[in-house]
Amino acid sequence: MGHQLTLTDTLLGQLGPAAPDLEPGDWEVGRLVLAPEHRSDVNALRHCLSLALNYACAHTRINNLYASCTHILGRLYRRFAFTAFAKDVPLPGAEKSYTLIRGTSHQVARALSGGAGAMQAQ
Repeated sequence: MGHQLTLTDTLLGQLGPAAPDLEPGDWEVGRLVLAPEHRSDVNALRHCLSLALNYACAHTRINNLYASCTHILGRLYRRFAFTAFAKDVPLPGAEKSYTLIRGTSHQVARALSGGAGAMQAQ
């Protein structure tokens, strides 16, 4: 994050002074591609995100995780300790808007493992 390489970086620019200050160790959670028969399986998402986070934490410093998503997917990611901090953020040059979410790596890892403090499914 912070190198203007990601969609979330672009959208943060739309927030102006309301954008959070990025820190070293902040990363964007990118796209996950699943076969259609697995897209409604929350456990598949949990498993993939857990594998990716474990790998990343073993190889680099991970503080906060950011993502851009639809409002509906933002609700899904609450299960994994992400919080929406901006809604209806327009993408310049397109007729799309996004919800921006973030979570600390520790909280997300705890929620993915189902540990204490994990968000309950709604």
